[in-house]
Amino acid sequence: MIPGLYLGLLVFSCAGMVILDWRYTLFFWRSPVRAAVTLALGLIVFIVWDVWGIAEEIFFRGDSPLLVGLNVGHEFPVEELFFLTLLCYLTMNLYNGLARFVRARDARAESAGGDRP
Repeated sequence: MIPGLYLGLLVFSCAGMVILDWRYTLFFWRSPVRAAVTLALGLIVFIVWDVWGIAEEIFFRGDSPLLVGLNVGHEFPVEELFFLTLLCYLTMNLYNGLARFVRARDARAESAGGDRP
């Protein structure tokens, strides 16, 4: 197994989110300040949730040869920060992409004279 493979795949996936965001102007390329605040708030919520789960011994760091082995806190691997960033970014890209799709669909239906609830 390759140490750091999981972190590398998380970074690769985050890069994919950045490319999709750039290509379709979904989140950061649409409103950088609002996106940064939203992403930061999402990260704070998930980090607090993780810290609480670790304190309650619900969450723990499993041993894996794919991890770097660096913890940012007790039972809190560095990979978790990248995973949470990916989770928040993916969610906002999906939300904004789906919202754009629904608006376009409704506009097409309206211009064609169709009724949409």
